[in-house]
Amino acid sequence: MIRFEWGPTGAAAIAAPTTVVVDVLSFTTTLSVAVERGITVYPFRWKDDRAEAYAAERDAVLARGRSLRDGVSLSPASVRAAVGVERLVLPSPNGSAISLGLAETGVTVVGAALRNASAVARWLHERGGDVAVVAAGERWPDGTLRPAVEDLWGAGAVLASLVDLGVDGLSPEAQVAEQAFRAVEPRLYDELHACASGEELVTAGFPEDVAVAAELDDSDVVPVLVADAFVVSRTAGR
Repeated sequence: MIRFEWGPTGAAAIAAPTTVVVDVLSFTTTLSVAVERGITVYPFRWKDDRAEAYAAERDAVLARGRSLRDGVSLSPASVRAAVGVERLVLPSPNGSAISLGLAETGVTVVGAALRNASAVARWLHERGGDVAVVAAGERWPDGTLRPAVEDLWGAGAVLASLVDLGVDGLSPEAQVAEQAFRAVEPRLYDELHACASGEELVTAGFPEDVAVAAELDDSDVVPVLVADAFVVSRTAGR
């Protein structure tokens, strides 16, 4: 069975032996950029005051808030431009927190974005078994989940690639995500910039982050959470 849900509550409800987390703008996009550069990524919960000490214990760089516009942050463009970074602590309020919560239950956690969706699907196909795909979503000011269409598309890209590989058994929810991606794919770049999260980043002066997120299937890396860090697993090829 291949199931799909939203946010941390959905992740807890459908967690499978292999669970894929999708946070396109920007945790899993940034994660994919980092691991393809050979950087070990430690997920961490957002605004946790232990982050500095946690990074120091691992001799790692702590990603700062994107708004600081200096050094490495949750911005995938900043990670792509970074020099000399081997280990990175990457807090985020959605994808990172969900990944940590899932890891605590003992499941295998995989990070997927639009730019590595087909690679993740091939890895899942080779591994076999039940799979859960979780769209991280965003948060409203009151802390409740705001479904984010870019995460629906990212999850759908993984699911569509699985279907193209001959996988069946998608739940009705997973089928909706798959079809949402197939519908938007011809206009993906423009729609990603026009969606609420994309427009927010463009307005804030980070259009390059949206452009990186739109690099559909440009990456063959599969980030897998092992112990407390994401490391790269590569597929057998296209």
